[in-house]
Amino acid sequence: MAALMSSLTSIFNSSSTLFTMDIWKKHRPRASEKELLLVGRIVTVILVVVSVVWIPILQSANSGQLYVYIQSVTSYLAPPVTAVFTLAVFWKRTNEQGAFWGLMVGLVVGVCRMVLEFAFPPPRCGVVDSAPAVLRSVHYLHFAILLCGLTAIVVTIISLLTPPPSHEQVCNLTWWTLTEETQREIALQKVSSVSQRTSQVAGSELTRRGGACGRGAGLCIAAVRRSEETPAPRVPSVRESVFWSRFCCVNAVLLVSINIFLYAYFA
Repeated sequence: MAALMSSLTSIFNSSSTLFTMDIWKKHRPRASEKELLLVGRIVTVILVVVSVVWIPILQSANSGQLYVYIQSVTSYLAPPVTAVFTLAVFWKRTNEQGAFWGLMVGLVVGVCRMVLEFAFPPPRCGVVDSAPAVLRSVHYLHFAILLCGLTAIVVTIISLLTPPPSHEQVCNLTWWTLTEETQREIALQKVSSVSQRTSQVAGSELTRRGGACGRGAGLCIAAVRRSEETPAPRVPSVRESVFWSRFCCVNAVLLVSINIFLYAYFA
């Protein structure tokens, strides 16, 4: 019960935050903190009501078995995300268009299968199953593997038909570019307000020093020499050590292999 409450709380909190910060604040950029808090609470209440209304649908689907329902819905929605993430990490040619259309095609196919699951519930004993062959003959776990492969094919085709991403866009983000050094900043990068504030402060500092130079040239020269002698602060390196990097990679491969074996075995 505690695990279920924790999962529901995290889902409601994340969903309300996404709606408030990514949708509501985009249309109302001058919204106050009080308004954003109120909108987040209202969205949470709406999600709770939708969850309560969804209970009868849950009872009618998969003969009321909660575990089977969770696994089937996950098999319809998670494979596209898995395929896109895997290709983006291990294939440098994956671009934005391929990832977008791969997710869209996978989502449409997965939602269609989920709608068919709800429209044709499992029949009782002795009743002829009138469900389509894709629902009657293909298990939802096998369908997840097929959906993941379909998404990967769509991502590959669209990525090959569109321009590849630049080197700056994939540097230090894929498996093959983890150890590469960035040569320059990514094009069309947004200018931070912190840099603008820093430039303004630097300009005011130069103006103040100019006034000081007008009052006394000796004080100005001493201040410039003192600023030149002050060493620039060293930025600590955030690069992971080779041992822990390989340790995490081996564990990741091991866990993925175990999950694939269990997934295929119990399917």
